Amino acid sequence: MMLRRGFILFLPRLVGLLVVACCSVSIVYMLACTPKGDNQQLALPRVHSPTAKEGYEVILQEREEQRHNYIISLKKQIAQLKAELQGRSEQLKNMQDQYPDPLGIQLDHSNPEKAQANLLAFLRSQIDKAEVHSGVKLSTEYAAVPFESFTLQKVYQLETGLTRHPEEKPVRKDKRDELVEVIELAVGSLNNPEGDGNAKHRVYTPSDFIEGIYRTEKDKGTLYELTFKGDTKHEFKKIVLFRPFGPVMKVKNENVNMADTLINVIVPLAKRASKFRQFMQNFREMGIQQDGRIHLTVVYFGKEQMNEVKSILENTSKSANFKNFTFIQLNEEFSRGKGLDIGARFWKGNNVVLFFCDVDIYFTAEFLNSCRLNTQPGKKVFYPVLFSQYNPSIIYGHHDSIPSLEQQLIIKKETGFWRDFGFGMTCQYRSDFINIGGFDLDIKGWGGEDVHLYRKYLHSNLIVIRTPVRGLFHLWHEKQCLDELTPEQYKMCMQSKAMNEASHGQLGMLVFKQEIETHLHRQKLRSKKT
Repeated sequence: MMLRRGFILFLPRLVGLLVVACCSVSIVYMLACTPKGDNQQLALPRVHSPTAKEGYEVILQEREEQRHNYIISLKKQIAQLKAELQGRSEQLKNMQDQYPDPLGIQLDHSNPEKAQANLLAFLRSQIDKAEVHSGVKLSTEYAAVPFESFTLQKVYQLETGLTRHPEEKPVRKDKRDELVEVIELAVGSLNNPEGDGNAKHRVYTPSDFIEGIYRTEKDKGTLYELTFKGDTKHEFKKIVLFRPFGPVMKVKNENVNMADTLINVIVPLAKRASKFRQFMQNFREMGIQQDGRIHLTVVYFGKEQMNEVKSILENTSKSANFKNFTFIQLNEEFSRGKGLDIGARFWKGNNVVLFFCDVDIYFTAEFLNSCRLNTQPGKKVFYPVLFSQYNPSIIYGHHDSIPSLEQQLIIKKETGFWRDFGFGMTCQYRSDFINIGGFDLDIKGWGGEDVHLYRKYLHSNLIVIRTPVRGLFHLWHEKQCLDELTPEQYKMCMQSKAMNEASHGQLGMLVFKQEIETHLHRQKLRSKKT
């Protein structure tokens, strides 16, 4: 658009220059034809000279050639301008194809005022689409988007998970900054009412804020309704704000080839040979047979059950023709962090994706691809939230038999929960793990080392991808609460054990088991009497 406008502006100038050139030629011609003196020879032949006709013909021919050459030069310039204009038009078209205006919004960057007006119109339309001024008919009671409430200090939330509380201070900086900004905007609006002119009014502060509610419609925006103290006890000020979401913009479109991306699965282990046998069945099916781009590193502590573990590994190697494994044996006390650290540093090949895994984990081939796609050297590390299985004997206690392991791996509220407090299963490139400093080797036993590494990544410039994944499961195993624990520690251990055993509803059924059986017995007696 700008080039076209520039060309239109340049064309009159070009014509003007042509006119000036012609005038200059005429002036020169007139000067040449004017006699300078009686005794001087004239520049051009006189009219009555014998050679006058031939001289004028020569001059006219020269002028004609000059004009012809000048026209050719102008045509070349015009052709160049047309070619440049066409190139710029194609470039603009490619940019529009790459970043199309969503929902028909025309953001003409050659006209900033129009682009700003169009964007503002779109943002205002988001308010009309959202449930701000009127309700929307919903199909079921579960389709309603619930509000959450907040005060100056606390947020009261519904979707709490296992690590968040129904009432808590906003921990995440983005959530904290969001609510602070909203309260400040509301206070500013109250102190600068529209249409009041110079009328005197009270000055509001954040201490006048009573409470607010907010909810987010993911495709439209976030609605905030804030209540402040009024002038009297029974009067209130209510401010409604809306943060509209802008149009979706394409950021990247790329092909990702993971055909040669190897994953090194590192498993620290001590004893637990039966669990390792179960793990290797999963590893063989998903890792070797379905995926095929995988290496296994087992770091074994001690010697008890070591031969049995090595035998399982060797049998799998022979039966599946699998040679990509490493067995490292350490004669020392078990330390998960040290085992993973040694396994990661033992690798001598090219940069590889490391998957830190435990023996009671079940993964699918789809998860291995997620592991690859969500890691990038120097850019991204992957911290999946796995699904933790409840005690199968409780879940399926009313069944004739417990289903097979594959049939148990169903993501439902009755079968398990998202283990959002765990950070032990992670994928990252070896180079990022080495550069971040690895594990804290002073941490002994099981636990603590994973959180320490997670915090290192959070404090770095790497992007941490944290998301629930459907192909990674923590298999249930009995949790032991030792007698050596203090009363408080024992209580916490039992609470953790209960959380891993079953859902609230299933635990309630166990608590009221006697009452339920009594009720069923009475029902049978009544049916017999009738």
